[in-house]
Amino acid sequence: MKPTAFSAPGRFYRGNLHTHSTLSDGVLDPAEVCRRYRAEGYDFISLTDHFVGLFNYPIADTKPYHTADFTTIPGVELHSGAMENGEIWHILAIGLPEDFAPPNAPDFAPRADQETGPELARRARDAGAFVAVAHPHWSGMSLADAGSIEAAHAVEVYNHGCGVDCDRAEGFHTADMLISAGHDLTLIATDDAHFAAPDAFGGWVMVKAETNAPDALLAALKNGNFYASQGPELYGIEVEGDTVRVECSAAEAVIVQGHGSASFAKHGASMTVAELDLKRLKGSKWLRVTVVDRAGKRAWSNPIWRG
Repeated sequence: MKPTAFSAPGRFYRGNLHTHSTLSDGVLDPAEVCRRYRAEGYDFISLTDHFVGLFNYPIADTKPYHTADFTTIPGVELHSGAMENGEIWHILAIGLPEDFAPPNAPDFAPRADQETGPELARRARDAGAFVAVAHPHWSGMSLADAGSIEAAHAVEVYNHGCGVDCDRAEGFHTADMLISAGHDLTLIATDDAHFAAPDAFGGWVMVKAETNAPDALLAALKNGNFYASQGPELYGIEVEGDTVRVECSAAEAVIVQGHGSASFAKHGASMTVAELDLKRLKGSKWLRVTVVDRAGKRAWSNPIWRG
């Protein structure tokens, strides 16, 4: 069994799904944000400014910055309603239509008369967006809150900006717990770049699609045809019986994880192929793969369901 990221037709395109500009609280204008990502070798980004009244509910028009080898997907970071800790929700919506009706979110203060986060996420998904739970660690998000976003396609498991600014970069605990509870979720790595700190070019997705067109990339994201990375590349994953075979760029460790504490690792020098025994994951209905390179950078597969 091969995950669709490695069996679907096409090639991998590198993209960032969480970035801000001067349209909200970022330092650089949209043109310069796009220029920098293209210069750094990205194939696409989604500019996800904060969708609140303080910034006039912006959905950036980045079509003027498309080139033959660089494109963009419209997106926003949605806010509305209070989480259990009293703070407002942060939800990514990639591929949101330009005519999406704004919530009642004048600023970043939650109000009693607002849509809840789950309601807003559902409305965004119904409008065609790829929806992701943003930076659960940074947000101090409870597991109950995260699980209430039933419209989510993904969890942001690595947020580079949150790592740089406050050392709260991860969402793996949230994602693993939700997956074990039966939520069908994928995993994204992002920058959340504002460019006021060295918060860019640290986490991305590699999306398998036949063309680098916004519609094709959005469809691939929704289908789970991607993996997340800080640097290492995944070339192939295949599960056969009690073995998973991983092909990747040079790695010092290849790890497979599953429900609870289930995991198994193989260590070596400059490994490009690894076969891992899945006996320790016998009771797990899912698994995912992590590859670690010599510099400690990681790549992460999406969960693979085992029936």
